[in-house]
Amino acid sequence: MDVLKCLMSLRAVRRFADKPVQDDIIRTVLEAARWCGSGKNGQPWQFIVIRQRNTLQELSKLGEFAGHLENCDFAIALAIASASYGDIFDTGRVAQSLMLAASAFDIGSCIAFILPEDNEVRAQTVLRVPNSLVLRVIISFGYPALRQKGEMPSGPPRDQVLPMLGRKPLNTLVFREHYGAPLYH
Repeated sequence: MDVLKCLMSLRAVRRFADKPVQDDIIRTVLEAARWCGSGKNGQPWQFIVIRQRNTLQELSKLGEFAGHLENCDFAIALAIASASYGDIFDTGRVAQSLMLAASAFDIGSCIAFILPEDNEVRAQTVLRVPNSLVLRVIISFGYPALRQKGEMPSGPPRDQVLPMLGRKPLNTLVFREHYGAPLYH
């Protein structure tokens, strides 16, 4: 897949088709993510691939916007070395790499944040993650469910999400030399 097309077409997918993703594709996605850059090449992450339905259902209840974990084909939990700014930044980088690699196979994904702290502790218990690691991000994956023509996204945040579909114009985001001086008109 063309890199720019992949970057510009990536969207969060929260509804998944009942179609399994092959193990060799999951391995390729993980292999691609393993090559993600990190500060001082620390690679502060470890991945936990979750396919058991009961585990996914339990995890789906551990975050305000984690419900999509319930119906995904598989999820990947990111256990990281610490909650330092660097490790959290690197977690975002590797999460994006996982999602982009999956997108190359037409697999959708969405990030679930496991918060507040008591939910994080419960997730660590469910996945047997040691207390020395931080577990706040789990990504759902699967082939996207097809929407019926004219069907709009549903769920509690619908009224908050729909106005944000699309992207802000470049001239409102990029400045020349200092804030407020547009680079592009």
